[in-house]
Amino acid sequence: MLKIQLQEASKRFQYEWIFKNLSLQLKSGESLAITGGNGSGKSTLLKCLSGVIPITSGKINWDSQNGLIPESEWYQHLSISAPYLELPEEFSLRELIQFHFNFKKPLNGITPDELIEILYLDQHSSKPISQFSSGMKQRLKLGLAIFSDVPLVLLDEPTSNLDKKGIIWYADLIQKFQYNRILIVCSNEPREYEFCLHKLALEDFK
Repeated sequence: MLKIQLQEASKRFQYEWIFKNLSLQLKSGESLAITGGNGSGKSTLLKCLSGVIPITSGKINWDSQNGLIPESEWYQHLSISAPYLELPEEFSLRELIQFHFNFKKPLNGITPDELIEILYLDQHSSKPISQFSSGMKQRLKLGLAIFSDVPLVLLDEPTSNLDKKGIIWYADLIQKFQYNRILIVCSNEPREYEFCLHKLALEDFK
């Protein structure tokens, strides 16, 4: 069980407030959509929630059944898929999946072969990531995030570069494998977050 609590959290870059006085609480099994137009700060909030960048004021607490989790350990409990996330392109697909699961436990003990099949990349297991299309890379990012056995999954613009078939595949994946985790989706596309229990419009916290 994981609980994430924001108390009057605010983030400012120089003189511009990205968000101000944001308070919310999420626990395992809940999902949140962070909405807003391009440049509104959705990705910044996601990075603050994950501990990648600090907030300017307020508090963010991660709480488990064993007590508060230090911010320096948050990364161990999350996975992320985002447009700005780079993949090591010199690896083959199989090598990258094996490398990733040296650091994250695979969900339900899924094997690299099983994941490759779910990603519809069976014919590309030995191909370098550098030769993948943008849609193939996006499916791979989503697969690595969703099939990591962590209590928090962060998805930033999850259907970017996916065609209509890929968007249906994404929605099906979420429905089957969200499990009892916190899921946070940053998006301005309703199709990407329509399943979320809670919604937060970032413009309301400027």
